[in-house]
Amino acid sequence: MTEKRQLQKAQTRERIIAAALKVYSEQGFSAPTAAIADEANVSHGSIFVHFPTVESLWLCLLENFSQDINAEFNSLSEYGNDIERLLERHIDVLIKHEDFYKRLVKEAVYLPEEEKNTFIAIQSMVSIHLLQALEREISRKVVKNVPPHMLFNTWLGLIHYYLLNGDLFAPQDSVLKRYKSALIECFLSLIKQ
Repeated sequence: MTEKRQLQKAQTRERIIAAALKVYSEQGFSAPTAAIADEANVSHGSIFVHFPTVESLWLCLLENFSQDINAEFNSLSEYGNDIERLLERHIDVLIKHEDFYKRLVKEAVYLPEEEKNTFIAIQSMVSIHLLQALEREISRKVVKNVPPHMLFNTWLGLIHYYLLNGDLFAPQDSVLKRYKSALIECFLSLIKQ
C-alpha cells in the first residue's frame, strides 16, 4: 500500500510541475496557484504539500530546465566543441522549452534572488561551453578577435530579440524553429574572419 501511495504522490508532483510549466509559460510567474491546481486537476492544497512556497515551485522548474540544458551540452563533449554544433544544440534545447524560456527572459528581473541567480547560472553554464569553443576559434584565427563574452552576449541578444518579438516574426509558430538556421548563419557571418 505504501509503494502505491508513494507512486501516486510522485505522479501528482509531476502533474503539478507540468501544469505549472504550462501556466507560467502562458500567463507569467504572477499566475495564481489556483490556475495550476485547475490545470493539474488537483486540489489547491496539494500544490503546497509538494511545494511549500511558490518560490520552491519556480526553483524546481528552473532546476529541471537547467538539468536539461546541461545534459544537452555535456553530451556534446564526445563530439568536440564545434561552434556551429553548439549553437544548434543551444537553439534545439531552447525550442523544447521555448514558451517557458521566453517567459523567463521577460520576467527574470522580477523573480526572487535565488530564482534569478539560478537563471543566471543557467546562462553561465551555456556560456562556458560556448566561450571555450569561441576562444579556440579566435586562437585559430577563424573567429574575429573580439572578447568572447561580447560574442556570447551578442548571441544571446539575437536569440532574445527574436523570442521577445516572436509575434512579429513567427505568429502562431515557434520563432526559434522558423529562424534557427538564419540565426546561426547570421551570427557566424558576424563573428568569422
